[in-house]
Amino acid sequence: MRRPAGRGTAINAIYEPSRSAPGAIADAANLSGYGSFQDSLRAPIHRWFTYPAGYSHRLVAAKIGHYGLDGRHWIADPFVGTGTTSVAAKSEGVNSVGVEAHPFVFWVAQTKLHSGHELAELSRDAGLVLEMSQALYADGLQCDGVWPALVYKCFDPDNLRRLYALRTAIRQSDAHPERADFLKLALTATLRIVTSAGAGWPYIAPSKFAERTVQRDAFAEFAKRCALMLNDVIATRAWGLPPSEHRLNNGDARRLTEYAGPGAIDLILTSPPYLNNYDYADRTRLETYFWGMYDSWGDITRSVRDRLIIAATTQIRRSDMDTVRRCPGVNEVSPAIHAELMAIIQQLAELRTVKGGKKAYDLLVAGYFEDMLKVIIGAYSILKAGRPFVLVLGDSAPYGVHVRTDEIIGELAVAAGFSGYDVEVIRTRGGKWAGNSQRHKVPLRESIVTIIK
Repeated sequence: MRRPAGRGTAINAIYEPSRSAPGAIADAANLSGYGSFQDSLRAPIHRWFTYPAGYSHRLVAAKIGHYGLDGRHWIADPFVGTGTTSVAAKSEGVNSVGVEAHPFVFWVAQTKLHSGHELAELSRDAGLVLEMSQALYADGLQCDGVWPALVYKCFDPDNLRRLYALRTAIRQSDAHPERADFLKLALTATLRIVTSAGAGWPYIAPSKFAERTVQRDAFAEFAKRCALMLNDVIATRAWGLPPSEHRLNNGDARRLTEYAGPGAIDLILTSPPYLNNYDYADRTRLETYFWGMYDSWGDITRSVRDRLIIAATTQIRRSDMDTVRRCPGVNEVSPAIHAELMAIIQQLAELRTVKGGKKAYDLLVAGYFEDMLKVIIGAYSILKAGRPFVLVLGDSAPYGVHVRTDEIIGELAVAAGFSGYDVEVIRTRGGKWAGNSQRHKVPLRESIVTIIK
């Protein structure tokens, strides 16, 4: 490639004091976005990648304060996602263990958690990548045949050449791997900013191509993103954070004992997948296609879906779930909960035969609670006695059949050895679908379930 002369034009960051400094939120009563990811979209570091499958970073700070945790303690998140719990724990000087099964999402968390960048070098590398990419673009770099068709449907062709030039420049740069990851994440976050398609979260609607009539230049937006991220690194350093240790694992939440020893954890705080048929593997299809990680539905299934706990019908192969359908694990710890689930599963199996789409909600319910029970058992092992396991959860109503997910999780935990649980309802759900005649009318909620060992 043609390299520009000189050392590159630094992308300048302007320090602005953050309102989200550690210690600013002392208790849950002050939280306007309690249990919501919305405030994380504005907070330093947390805002580097929009991934709404999570919760508020302020909830983490509130729980750390409530339970009096400090640098002597450990917090664990078995569904750490893009790192909300670990990044917030770092801001509070509390050690953390995070587990995430999705390889790409795990990489985002790793990148957000690293803060040891040499700022001058990071700024220089960002400027150099921008200059390299502009030179590649000016030289007529083409990207025909690079990606699956979905990517081409999501971008104006000229802007896609800019994105490809940026991707090429990052891959060919001599930046240190951790700085290269920083730049890669900046470009990743740029994708949905500059797309011309209906590519808002959670899914992509390329059929709405040209929905955005104003084109955003990929080079300009990448530069803005780099500056914002540099600002965040500067801001968090100004806080003078106390030292803490953070361990991220690209692993399985159902095997928590592989990542923390018996009685090693002071607080488990997480938001597991909801029982709402949400395909977490599909959420990042645009990003993983763009970086060449996967190139088909089957590839994503093998590399991602098959590694996640069961939370979507797209994960289910009916022929493989004869045993799971009977919920043997649940039956072993609680025959009463088993009987309730079997009635729900039978009702869903009957509805499936007459409903359009014939979705396997019956097996979804069975698989979900069998998997979550494994998480609960692992959580019991790694928690210290008397310590809490806190989950942000939503209930569900597949085909209009209500599943009291939050309470069942609490009851399963007690049956598995925990001493008790409490449910705090934090908001109602489903209101935006009120006008949809095809949707059930069961009122739903989101809750914080606190389980005590």
